[in-house]
Amino acid sequence: MKKSSLYKGTLQNIILKLLSKEVKMYGYQITQKTKELTQGELEMTEGALYPLLHKLESDGMFISEIQKINGRDRKYYLLTEKGKKQQAEQENEMKSYLLNLQTIFNI
Repeated sequence: MKKSSLYKGTLQNIILKLLSKEVKMYGYQITQKTKELTQGELEMTEGALYPLLHKLESDGMFISEIQKINGRDRKYYLLTEKGKKQQAEQENEMKSYLLNLQTIFNI
């Protein structure tokens, strides 16, 4: 992951936000969407993504479903109501945090 010290603490927020905008996503799709949206600045590795996906699922933030695609199993993640609530709270916290940083760095 590029610039890991800056992004590391926000991966959960990023994953929940992406899932809030889609009906469902699978792991590789999450990494590619993140890379696309950040124009390659954030390259999420499998080693960073999958442990967090497992944790969020065990915390009840989303559920998963497996679908066969071209003969292979693909695990999709879908936000639960708890996950939607958590995502909204984290987004509000993040917006406040970013506003404060912008204020500090624009002095």
